[in-house]
Amino acid sequence: MYGYEQNPGAQQQYAPPPQGQYAPQAGMQGGVPGGYGQPQQAPLYPEPSPPSLADAVRAFTTGTLSAEDFQQIFATSKVYCPRGDNPGFLALHNTQQPVIPMFTSLKELRRYAGKESKYFVITGAEVIDLLPTGYGFVLDMEGDHRIVFDAKAVEQMVDFAMRRMYG
Repeated sequence: MYGYEQNPGAQQQYAPPPQGQYAPQAGMQGGVPGGYGQPQQAPLYPEPSPPSLADAVRAFTTGTLSAEDFQQIFATSKVYCPRGDNPGFLALHNTQQPVIPMFTSLKELRRYAGKESKYFVITGAEVIDLLPTGYGFVLDMEGDHRIVFDAKAVEQMVDFAMRRMYG
């Protein structure tokens, strides 16, 4: 057994790995996260990171990203929402339809609500799941590429998400 005396009569005591061999990091067993074996080498060409939500908003508003691709990015992205003293979304009712302001980053939220504002963070998928019926939302209200989804657009996003999940 790795790291232990292997003589049948010897007491089982920890022995450090021999010099020159890979020593596992904290939280790793045998050099592989959660498993045993040889350490895995980093790929020569790392996977590209997905676009940020802010990049997706810019691409969607300029027409270079489809609605389906935007929604897939939105669903997995963090969304910053201002909050009050009670749980839930803060809504703006001085618009044609009530909308909830949301932001792609803490910087965008602070630009709108101020440096000391309270907020919570959820994923876009949770937004779609938790948004009250009849409400829309606006992303990056003070940003260069503000985007508004009215209640009908939110219903379409919910339908798209359901079709993707359940077929």
